[in-house]
Amino acid sequence: MSDGKRLSAARLPALVRAMRPKQWIKNLLVFAGFVFTFNDKWRLFTPQMWASLERSALAFLLFSLLSSSVYLLNDVRDLPQDRLHPTKRNRPIAAGLLPPGVAIAVALLLIPLCLTAGYLLSPPFAAVASGYLGMQIAYILVLKEVVLLDVFVLAIGFVMRAITGAVVIGAEISPWLYIVTLLGSLFLGLCKRRNELVVLESGAQQHRKILRFYTPALLDGLISIVASSTIMAYSLYTFTSPKLPRNNLMMLTIPFVIFGLFRYLFVAHTKNGGGSPEEVFLRDRPLIATIFLWIVTTGIILGLRS
Repeated sequence: MSDGKRLSAARLPALVRAMRPKQWIKNLLVFAGFVFTFNDKWRLFTPQMWASLERSALAFLLFSLLSSSVYLLNDVRDLPQDRLHPTKRNRPIAAGLLPPGVAIAVALLLIPLCLTAGYLLSPPFAAVASGYLGMQIAYILVLKEVVLLDVFVLAIGFVMRAITGAVVIGAEISPWLYIVTLLGSLFLGLCKRRNELVVLESGAQQHRKILRFYTPALLDGLISIVASSTIMAYSLYTFTSPKLPRNNLMMLTIPFVIFGLFRYLFVAHTKNGGGSPEEVFLRDRPLIATIFLWIVTTGIILGLRS
């Protein structure tokens, strides 16, 4: 084997890490359209259901690869700052394990491939995905330095994930679900900013200039507002959405949402875990159990829909 091939093989694990597959958990929102509308259009275990599930899975894969291309470009853009960060300096590009040129090349290869495949899958999906890509590029170049707007861009990205999952199967989702997704995403984004301030302390502005505009007190106040709004919006969604069963049994899932928010705040405040939401969702056992119980309860309730 030539030196070039050995070098490429050595970079492959670093490339996979730089694409942040753990963060693909965020893209599970793509399946929201399938989960909350399948009984409106087809019955369980029918060919139509499997076809829609397949389309949702393909959309999840394409959106994950597209988001990974954004992560690669973002890490190249933030290379100097990431090298000053206590944990981000271990990322492959910041640690010198993956050359920036390779990361850019892979990103520029993935973007047209994903958008083309997305158009073949569903033109509306490709349109929303293109909007997401444009917004993320604007975020990398400019918007991440605009106070408050930086958090809103991250939150809107989650909403667009849910939208792509709906359009790819031609489903219509209650506007309430989009509102809950936006508020929940703002909650996570604000917790992330708070974690950066607390962990980086005096070096926060060196890592991210936007942090000079934030204070822990401001973020705590905003987090309280958004957490309360999320609970109210989700509660209203469970008994007002025409897409849910009319027996109002979805209200049984409200305690899981409240506990989940409280648990996340507990982890963020006592364990400084708000900086990486995907790590919290994958490692905190009480939160994992809460999400599992919410999924099971929701599945049973939706399955009983007449």
